[in-house]
This record gives sequence, structure tokens and C-alpha cells, in this order.
Amino acid sequence: MSRFTILLNGPVALTGRLRKQAEGTRALAADGGMMHAASLGLHVELWVGDFDSTSDSLGARYGDTPRQQFPAAKNKTDGELAADEAIRRGATSLLLVGSFGGQIDHALGHLMLGVRLARRGVPTILTSGEEEAHPLLPGTTRILLPHGSRLSIIALSDLEGLTLGGTHWALHDAAIDLGSTSTISNVATGPVEILLRSGYGMAIAYPVAGGP
Repeated sequence: MSRFTILLNGPVALTGRLRKQAEGTRALAADGGMMHAASLGLHVELWVGDFDSTSDSLGARYGDTPRQQFPAAKNKTDGELAADEAIRRGATSLLLVGSFGGQIDHALGHLMLGVRLARRGVPTILTSGEEEAHPLLPGTTRILLPHGSRLSIIALSDLEGLTLGGTHWALHDAAIDLGSTSTISNVATGPVEILLRSGYGMAIAYPVAGGP
């Protein structure tokens, strides 16, 4: 298995959980996301993007890092370009760090990218350190969360056969319509297991500090 971290330009909280998730991974940076490399102790093997959000000081600090530069007028975000490159380099799972905050179009785009990557067989977690997104596909998704962590299920289509275990409010074989808010703000009581018969969604988690 080859786990990769993709560093994006969004805000990051350097939690113990995030450090553990990134530990031992190979790393690529997308444009200004390089600013998170040192604090996470990651060696970036490739720096991807149009570099419009890279400061002169950041560029000088990592001047020896190999770059793959693209024009500003392109049809993919720097984050998607970096994810594509990680897969070309053999990534079997991805951790997208700095996925939230900033422009809502980029944040939503990367959430949907996470679903597309998962559908391609590349498990993906999107995180800011304090907030995580786990794509939900038909089948079983397991998330290790500390007791008391808040968890929401966002339906990205109509969901059929949704079953939740390890949560304060359990569900069994439920149908959730696209746009419903009925599955927002649940609470994890231990490891969470999510079963889904059909549809696509996103589990948004807010892990409490001090947990695994």
C-alpha cells in the first residue's frame, strides 16, 4: 500500500490525530499548500500548480523541490492535479489536508473530488485537522472516532438502506432524501460503522481532542 498526503492551501489545525494520519505518507503539495509541509514533518516529493498562491518567501524556502507547473487557465484545480499525480505514482489512499475554508467553490469541488476518487477505488479523507470528510459509497464505511465526536451524514443523492452503528442516534435501513438535514449532528459513541445500499454521501466528522 502507498499512502499519500496532498497539501492544499486551506487552513489547518495541527492536531495529534492529523499528525498520526499523515505520519509515514508520501507527500505532494498543491501550490500554497506547501506552507503545511514543515509543521507536519513531511518531505514533499513534487510541488504542483500554477503557483498563484505561493509567496516569494515560500518559493525561496522550497526552491529545490521539484515542480510541475501549469498555466493559470486550466480545467482542474491544483488539488485535483496533485491527486492525479499521486495516483500515477501508485497512491492507494489519499489524505487531502487543508481541504476546507477559503472559497466555497473550491471546498465543494474537493468534497466531490473525494467521492470521485473513492469511486475509482482510492479511499480518500479530506481534513483540516479539526474537521474531516469521509466519502460514502454503497457498502460499508468504518471511521474510528473518539467518543463524543460530532458526526453528520450529508446526502449527495437520495440514500437508500442507510444504517448507522456506533452513534447516539442509530439508523437502520433508512431512506434519506437529497437535501434532508435529518442526519446532521449525530454523536459517535465509539468506532462508527456506516452501511449504505445505494446512493452517495459524505460523513463529516469533528473529532474531539485527545482521541485516536
